[in-house]
Amino acid sequence: MARAFWLMVLALLIGAPLAVYQGWLQVPPRWNPWAPLDVRQQPGLLTGYKLMRLQQDPELCRLALDSSVLRYSAVADSEPAKGCAVENGVRVQRAGVQFSSSFLATCKLAVAYALFEEHGLQPAARRAFGQPVARVDHLGSFACRNIGGSQRRSQHASANALDIAGFRLKDGRRISVARHWGGEGAEAQFLREVRDAACDSFKVTLGPDYNAAHRDHFHLDMGLFSLCR
Repeated sequence: MARAFWLMVLALLIGAPLAVYQGWLQVPPRWNPWAPLDVRQQPGLLTGYKLMRLQQDPELCRLALDSSVLRYSAVADSEPAKGCAVENGVRVQRAGVQFSSSFLATCKLAVAYALFEEHGLQPAARRAFGQPVARVDHLGSFACRNIGGSQRRSQHASANALDIAGFRLKDGRRISVARHWGGEGAEAQFLREVRDAACDSFKVTLGPDYNAAHRDHFHLDMGLFSLCR
């Protein structure tokens, strides 16, 4: 009896995913691991897995980007600097916000940003100030260099990281990581909510609490390891 029970459990564990993959069993897209990621939907248990698949599947990544408000253009795989290649990349021009300048990003990083803006950044701004963020001021994405003090390449070397220095609200007010992180007011609370929200969308989020090198910005990347500081 016990053996039959476990055989049935095993059959369900194997059979159900196979049935979903083959299309024999229909489930909502957010619960289908193989369905394209829809940035508009609230992130769930499968969001991280769907993000992981994007870098090796340019078409799947484009479908995810097209579900967002990002305006972007695809760029050919290239090596902008010797030893620093960018694959499955896009140039992001704007999103629901304006950017201080367009930036080069891996498709996966661009999708993670879109999730962050939709489900983290803008809700935090509306809670704190009753209005949305209109512009994001960043310090760049691609830089062919190593991590400071190490021999390992930075995620910036493959355009898989973005540094954000501040935000401008719809009414023109500017919120700066360098100026407001250490304060006690609404701006400081907003920045902490933004940092926490970024940790939900990106693999690595580093801010002023990490070290002095990040005193004036949030470093966001989609590397192999997870870290939220």
